[in-house]
Amino acid sequence: MKNSRTMKWFLLTVFIFGVAQLSAQDPKRFQKEIEIIAAKENCFSPDQELLLFTGSSSVRMWKDVQSAFPGYHVINNGFGGSHFSDLNYYYDKVIAPYKPDVLFIYEGDNDIASGKKPKSILKEAKQLIGMIRQDLPEAKIVLISPKPSLARWELKEQYKKLNSLLEKYARQTNGVDFADVWEAMVDEEGNVYRDIFVDDNLHMNEKGYAIWEKVMVRHIE
Repeated sequence: MKNSRTMKWFLLTVFIFGVAQLSAQDPKRFQKEIEIIAAKENCFSPDQELLLFTGSSSVRMWKDVQSAFPGYHVINNGFGGSHFSDLNYYYDKVIAPYKPDVLFIYEGDNDIASGKKPKSILKEAKQLIGMIRQDLPEAKIVLISPKPSLARWELKEQYKKLNSLLEKYARQTNGVDFADVWEAMVDEEGNVYRDIFVDDNLHMNEKGYAIWEKVMVRHIE
């Protein structure tokens, strides 16, 4: 009898956890944030190239990204906590209408943290690139590597595996670059710098974004 009750509680726990996981992956959790992004007015002159940044909170929190690239028009369409699957879902809202000259994509950070496997993440990245290539064949696509962080350092091997897959894919795909911020954010011994994060040890401060800027410039010029 005791074993039966234990099994019932175990199955109930698994069910509740599974439901929570499915809910966490529901792209509609970003609906209001996407509506705000879509409602923004962007009035640019045609004589400057357009850089579009999108992806999760490390992009969204780059508040001064325009000042980092003064010779370009810059749009920040990041939405916090997103995965590649979310960007695929909202592709028609946050990427397609803007027709960027250079498109920077930062996803994979939350994917790994949620337990997704690198190969499945790469598959979703390929789906996204396929849509972009079909609709925006002239756009240069830059995949920003998932960054190292103190908060998620225990997952570093998974991140490094994903970065290796993304880099290989970019090398083999015309019009796609790989911006390696991981190597730029670690010291000679491979340890992540400790003074480039805000209090949560996950998101970056000005020093962190200064590193990103140096990496991104290479892929624009």
